[in-house]
Amino acid sequence: MELGFVGLGRMGLLIVEHLVEQGVRVVVFNRSPESLKQAESFGAEAAASMTDVALKLSSPRMVWIMVTAGKPVDVVLDDLLPTLSEGDMVIDGGNSDYKDSKLRFELCKEKGIHFLDIGTSGGLEGAQHGACLTVGGERSAYDQVEPLLQKIAAPDGYLYVGEAGAGHYVKTIHNGMEYALLQAYGEGLDVIKHAPYDVNLHALVRTWNHGSVIRSWLLELLEKALKKDPSLERIEGYVGGGETGRWAIEQAESVQVNVDSIKLALKKREESQDHPIFSSKVVAALRAQFGGHEEKK
Repeated sequence: MELGFVGLGRMGLLIVEHLVEQGVRVVVFNRSPESLKQAESFGAEAAASMTDVALKLSSPRMVWIMVTAGKPVDVVLDDLLPTLSEGDMVIDGGNSDYKDSKLRFELCKEKGIHFLDIGTSGGLEGAQHGACLTVGGERSAYDQVEPLLQKIAAPDGYLYVGEAGAGHYVKTIHNGMEYALLQAYGEGLDVIKHAPYDVNLHALVRTWNHGSVIRSWLLELLEKALKKDPSLERIEGYVGGGETGRWAIEQAESVQVNVDSIKLALKKREESQDHPIFSSKVVAALRAQFGGHEEKK
C-alpha cells in the first residue's frame, strides 16, 4: 500500500508517521523543507515537487491533502491535478468548507479523478494512534480507499456519511459542538474558581474523571493541563480559531435549527481576543492539549 501526502503540519506529520509504522509507503511533499526532513527521519519518502509525488507513485495513485482550508487547498489542486491520471484519487483530510468540497469533487470528476472529503478528528493523539474519520464522496471511491482508512483510524473510527461534501459537513458541526463543550467546562470552572471556597481545581477535575456524569476525554486533557499549571497562570486566555464554528452556525441557520450554545461559545472566543478571562484560559489550555494550538503566554 502506498500514498502521496501533501501538507506536513502538526496533524499531517503524525498521520504520516502512524502510516509508516504500519508498513505503508508514504511519499510526502511540503513547502517547508524542515517538515520534509522530519518526515524522512521516520521513514517517509520526500518528493521534490507536486509532480514528483505523482511520478513516485504507482497507478492508480492516492494523494491525501492536509493543508489550511480555503485557497491553499485550491493552490495544491492546481499544481497536483495536471500530474494525475484518470482513475487516481485525491483526498482532502483538512477542515474545508463542505460547499468548497462539493465544487472540488465536480472539478476532479470532470478529469476522471476521484475526490473524497474526509473530516479528521481526534487531535494530535488521534493522528498518532488512530483518528476518527467521516468520509464524503462516491461510495465506490470510499470502498476503494477503505483499507487505508482502517490504518489511519481508531478501531470502528471511520464512517461513510454520504455524497460529496458530507464528510466535511458533519466535521464542521462536530467542531461547533466542540466549541460549546469547551465553553461549558470553562464557565463551570470559572464559577468554582471565584466561589467562597478554596477548591483545588486539579483535584476536582481528577475526581470528576472517576465516575461523574461529565467525565470525558476533554476533561482528562484538562486534568493534565491543570496538573502542569494549577491556576492556568501561564496562559493568557486568548482563544484562536473560529472558522469552523462560524460555518457550523451558517449551516444550522440554513436549515433553521437553533444553535444558541454554539453561537455563545463562538462569541466568547471572539471576546477572549480582547478581554481574556479564566473560562477562556480553560478553553485555550484544552485546545493546546488536543490540537497543539498555540498558547499565548
